[in-house]
Amino acid sequence: MEVLQLRRATAADAANVRALTRSAYAKWVPLIGREPIPMTADYDRAVVDHIIDLWEEHGQLLALIEVVRGADHLSIENIAVRPDQQGKGLGSKLLDHAERLALSLGLNEARLYTNAAFALNLAFYSRRGYEEYERGSLLPGSVTIFMRKRIKASG
Repeated sequence: MEVLQLRRATAADAANVRALTRSAYAKWVPLIGREPIPMTADYDRAVVDHIIDLWEEHGQLLALIEVVRGADHLSIENIAVRPDQQGKGLGSKLLDHAERLALSLGLNEARLYTNAAFALNLAFYSRRGYEEYERGSLLPGSVTIFMRKRIKASG
């Protein structure tokens, strides 16, 4: 299993985290008629309050994952991959990273949510073993699909 060389984001990274996330999610704006939640988040606060790990190569930020430790699960708040890097497997590797992180924190479940209109995301997460456990609405006029995966230590 590949271990990624990720760097934990600091306050100095907030602007880059915001810029990458906005570019990664921009493709969804025409589909839902608004900016997805990650595009409007307060990353000055998130880099302090959440765990955000950065995937960089040659000084360039390619992707990131943002997670929050819950009492009994790890919540994946955001996976953002630079548009020119999408489709290269970075998202899968970041999910693997989050699942290993959950286990290292003594947690055996990862949870995430996505907009029901994002069929590509739903298929991606389903292929990775995430199952829908609830539908709701985080914003008026949209359907949110909440997904989870039980994680077991390998070996």
